Amino acid sequence: MRLTKFSDYALRALLYAASRPDALVTIEQTAEIFDVSRAHMKKVVLLLIREGFLRAVRGRSGGFTLARPAEEINLGHVLRATEADFGLVECFMAGNRCRITRRCGLPGVFNEALAAFLGTFDRYTLAQFVIAESHFLDKPSPQPLRGPYLPPGMPRHDDASEPSKGY
Repeated sequence: MRLTKFSDYALRALLYAASRPDALVTIEQTAEIFDVSRAHMKKVVLLLIREGFLRAVRGRSGGFTLARPAEEINLGHVLRATEADFGLVECFMAGNRCRITRRCGLPGVFNEALAAFLGTFDRYTLAQFVIAESHFLDKPSPQPLRGPYLPPGMPRHDDASEPSKGY
């Protein structure tokens, strides 16, 4: 499963705002820090405001801030607000043309997996991941690859060093 960049940027914007609890953050600052287009970050921030995660302050010295304490911002709720859909497979999407939909048992497994995925995020709040503002200001540099964690011996679809298991 892969989240959209929209959700990724939403989580980053919330983390940045949480790192500056006594200051207003601007869309321009946030877009620059994360090297994202201003237009895209504006869409993200506007949705977060509309969903009640951020609060906007208009005017020349305006910006945005968290609309409530970071302890009250549940990550699962953020993802449900920012993801357009959770169409893991074709039969979950409008216009489904899969011929075996009526008889296939896999959608139940996909729903179970999706519930587990979102359930994991439901256990966390933004407050558990707040970092110091100074960490956002570090000079850009190559970063280590993080995840996914797969148990030892479990083949990855992109791991050429693993012999094919025939599936």
